Amino acid sequence: MPSRSIAAPLRAVPWLLGALGILSQIVWVLLPEDLRDTATITSVLLMVAAGASHAILHRGAAWAAGLYLPTAAIGFAVEALGTATGLPFGDYRYGERLGPMLLDVPLLIPLAWCMAAYPMLLLARRLASTRMGVTLIGAWTLMAWDLFLDPQMVGEGHWAFADPTPALPGSPGIPLTNYAGWFLTGLLIFWVLDHLPRRAADDRLPTVLLLWMYASNVLAAAVFFGRPAVALWGGVAMGLTVVPWARLAVPELLGPASPTPRDPLAPHPAGPSR
Repeated sequence: MPSRSIAAPLRAVPWLLGALGILSQIVWVLLPEDLRDTATITSVLLMVAAGASHAILHRGAAWAAGLYLPTAAIGFAVEALGTATGLPFGDYRYGERLGPMLLDVPLLIPLAWCMAAYPMLLLARRLASTRMGVTLIGAWTLMAWDLFLDPQMVGEGHWAFADPTPALPGSPGIPLTNYAGWFLTGLLIFWVLDHLPRRAADDRLPTVLLLWMYASNVLAAAVFFGRPAVALWGGVAMGLTVVPWARLAVPELLGPASPTPRDPLAPHPAGPSR
């Protein structure tokens, strides 16, 4: 269990890492192309470190391990399966610019799954009280985020699909099977993660990170990358869960630090078996 009293310097660590992660994403658009890969890798590492340190400090090391280890394992397993067989995303291959690889999968990729899983689990638990609800909402939010992620990464040449059809209008290069694969993988991830106990915590940092993840992707797609269709697809799809969640989370973000009143401690109505 996390300590009930966390020293101020320790409380500042996740915020510092999160701020540096956001800053690395902001400066990405200003960097020359030969430095953008480094910024991409750095931003993922910082965002994961921000979420993991927050989870450890506010929910305990065992709880954090119960989130990050299964998420990384599932993420790596499905990516290795995907690059070897084309299932469940479609036939695709990674480039060599995202760092060390194992089984043709950059080791950074499982961390990207982890980066999204923590704040999205909290979102899903805020909006749903049953395991099925948490699983569906978490999987949908994760898939909707990929409506932003894949167009950007394919555009940067970090991976490519052998047959990117059929695709969403205005978002070429990514087959619809990819999004189906993300949703199926999300179902598995969030079904596993919702076995973690619900614990009250000051969740302002995960709230900031998820709001940034949503707003920055809409802005980047619409303005910096000149892809309004991607901004629309992702903005609407992810907005279906982020907007109602934000209506609950933002007032707490602007208020004093306190454990989330509804999210972690409210029991599932159906009991432990859900």
